[in-house]
Amino acid sequence: MKNVISWFEIYTTNFERAMNFYSQVFQYKLTELPMSNDNHPDMRYATFSQDADGKGVGGALVKIKEVNPGYGGTLVYFDTNDIDAELSRVEGAGGKIIRWKQSIGEYGFIALVEDSEGNMIGLRSVK
Repeated sequence: MKNVISWFEIYTTNFERAMNFYSQVFQYKLTELPMSNDNHPDMRYATFSQDADGKGVGGALVKIKEVNPGYGGTLVYFDTNDIDAELSRVEGAGGKIIRWKQSIGEYGFIALVEDSEGNMIGLRSVK
């Protein structure tokens, strides 16, 4: 069975700042895709990878004038090996910790973070 969620987008106002935040916190290199779309000439797009065979969940940071970042939208949880490591990098990357690591019983741990653009994201790990 495929994942129910196949793609996500996190909206930005300052694209470079957002790329730096996610790269620093998750120690991950995003791939900016060249945009030559007449419908969205100011669009910027950088992807989080998905398996070549389509397994897993992929997504992107997006700058587009029609959508603004912030609380109240969809909450995306990022899978981590150890939440404490990511939490230790959040503030240095320009974010804010909203809810520190907390147990969700047999399902592991979660934390809530505000990214550099004002979006709330979740972290989840088994330890």
